[in-house]
Amino acid sequence: MSSPQAPYARYFHAGAIASLIALILLCVAWELVLAPLRPGGSWMVLKVIPLLLPLRGVLKRDVYTMQWSSMLILVYLAEGLVRATSDAAHMSVLLGWAEAGLSCAYFLCALLYLRPFKKAAREIARQAIRKASQ
Repeated sequence: MSSPQAPYARYFHAGAIASLIALILLCVAWELVLAPLRPGGSWMVLKVIPLLLPLRGVLKRDVYTMQWSSMLILVYLAEGLVRATSDAAHMSVLLGWAEAGLSCAYFLCALLYLRPFKKAAREIARQAIRKASQ
């Protein structure tokens, strides 16, 4: 799909990339070093795998990948909020808030990046309906 460029699209794309990579690094560090569930790391580090799936598409500015990954990221927002409000360890609480913040940042950047594409798609649909009804 050709890119209907908004004036700040490259900033939203860069924000989406930065927040996704930061979230991946945070989750790996959290579960292996900073505050693992078990000393020495835990299998919870595997929660990073779903975040790796959209990385290539996000780097390539694939609209479809940005759309579905913006829904995927909500799982990480939920996990961050749950762990920030329920974990007993202070470090886990801070990391939970960081995960929630990075998830929100990705979600907002992805939506703002996708906005011009959605507007263009609506306009194309509107024109097709008008053409079909004539």
